[in-house]
Parts: sequence; structure tokens; C-alpha cells
Amino acid sequence: MLAVLAATCNALASALQRKAAREEPAEENLSLRLVWHLLHRPVWFGGILFIIVSFLLQAVALGAGSISVVQPLLALELPAALILSAVLLGGRLGRREWWASTVMAAGVAGLIMALGPSGGTTSSVSWVGWLLGGATNVLVILIGLLWARSASGPRRAAVLGATTGCAFGLTAALMKGMTDVFSHGLAALFTSWQLWAMIAAGACAMFLLQSAMHAGPLLAAQPGLTMADPVIAILWGTLIFEENVRGGPFIALAVLSAAAAATAVMVLSRSPLLSGGQDEDENQDPGRHSNSEATRARDR
Repeated sequence: MLAVLAATCNALASALQRKAAREEPAEENLSLRLVWHLLHRPVWFGGILFIIVSFLLQAVALGAGSISVVQPLLALELPAALILSAVLLGGRLGRREWWASTVMAAGVAGLIMALGPSGGTTSSVSWVGWLLGGATNVLVILIGLLWARSASGPRRAAVLGATTGCAFGLTAALMKGMTDVFSHGLAALFTSWQLWAMIAAGACAMFLLQSAMHAGPLLAAQPGLTMADPVIAILWGTLIFEENVRGGPFIALAVLSAAAAATAVMVLSRSPLLSGGQDEDENQDPGRHSNSEATRARDR
């Protein structure tokens, strides 16, 4: 329940931040100037508030459960964003959105049930394990950044979305380690390297998130952003934290469930409620926009 509530808060934050970021010039993408300008937008601060609430809910969830369960549940942010957009902004969910949301929820549930994660702890992870896992995760993020630098338009948005998901996966792993340290008291928490590494990784992930939302349409950035996070988290859980998962035919069921969820994400990402609806249609059809301008001029 905590993970689902965290996903809902993330959905609210995503909608508010998208509204703020899309109004900035394209040349500010992957630039600190973008963050500086966003700091002057109240709607962006509303998104930050919901991110803080989501962070607290996620931290408590990770402290009580395994990372291989919590992070996949956070992927429900996407259908939650659609539902909240329909309620708050006056849109309407069509049959495509409802079916895709149902398929995604079933896919996430099937993935968790198939893997059946259990056990695992961060207290037994050696510094070698943290170093190898962290270095590999950071290397993947750097490769994504280099790739995004050479791309443009929707492709850059897609690459940045996946890279951001990898950064959030790293943040979740460090957060999981931080919650274990917190059990030893506040003094141990503030002197632990996991806390400060998590803050640095989280700040990096937030910067990448703003750039991904600013680089192109949401339908390009959202699939990688939604699916990369749980994949990285499951790898951390099974390879580093030694969480036990089912094998044999259950792996095939997990792959099918993940594929169904990924397909649903791609369908949901194309919803007008997320991609801008009318504004995006006008950008894609300048002729229709010109005709409407001509009609208004003639009426005047």
C-alpha cells in the first residue's frame, strides 16, 4: 500500500513538472539553466512537494519490504497519472486507456507473483558488492548520457527516459541501504555513506528527469522511465542484496508479465492525456492550425 501511495504522489509530481518544463527553451536541455528557471515556477515546486512525500513513502516501504517488490509497484505511476489527469484536468479515459491500465496492473502483479521475492538484506552486503553494483549502475547511466548527447528529438527523450529510470533504480538501492542503517539510530544514519550517496544519486536522477521531460514528447520518454527503474531494482535485489526469486517456469511467466506491462506502458504513453492532447495535435498539423487562424481572421 505504501508503494502504491508513493506511485500516486509520483504521478501528481510528474504532471506538475511536465507542465513547468515544457515551457522552457529547447536549448536549455541538459543544462543547469533549466533547473534555475524552473526554480522560479510555483507549479514546479508543487511537483517537488509531491516528490518529497513520495520519497518518504518509498523509504518506509523499502524498509519494510524487498526492493524487488516495491520498485515494480512504483511503475503503477503511469496509469495513476492518467486517472489523475482525467479527474483533475477534465479529460476522459477511453477504452484504450482502461484496457492498457488493466493490462499493466496485471503485468506488474504477475511479475511480482512469478518472481516471489523473499529474504535478502543490505546489512550483509560487503563494500565490494556495493562498489561493483554502484560502479556498474553508474557506468550504464554515463553510457546513456553519452548516447543522449548524440541524439535529438524523440530519440533523445527516449534515451534520457531510460537513463533516468536507471538513476532512480540506483537511488532506490541506496535508499534500501539507508533504511537498514537508520535502524541503528540517527547518528549512524547521518554518518553513513549510503545517505549522502543516495542524496547525490537522487539529485542526479531529478536533473535527468527534468531533461527527459524537456527533450521531447512524454510518449517517447515514459516507456524507458517506467520500465528501467524496476529492472535495475530487481537486478540489485537478486544480485547484490541476495533476495531469493523463483526459477524454472516462473522465470518464463515473469518475462511474459514484464512484456505485457511494457506493451501497456507504450500504449498508455501515447494517450492524449499524457502527450498534450490538443496542443500536440495542433503542432503536428500546422495546416489545420492555419485554417483555424484564417477562420478567426475572416470572422473579425
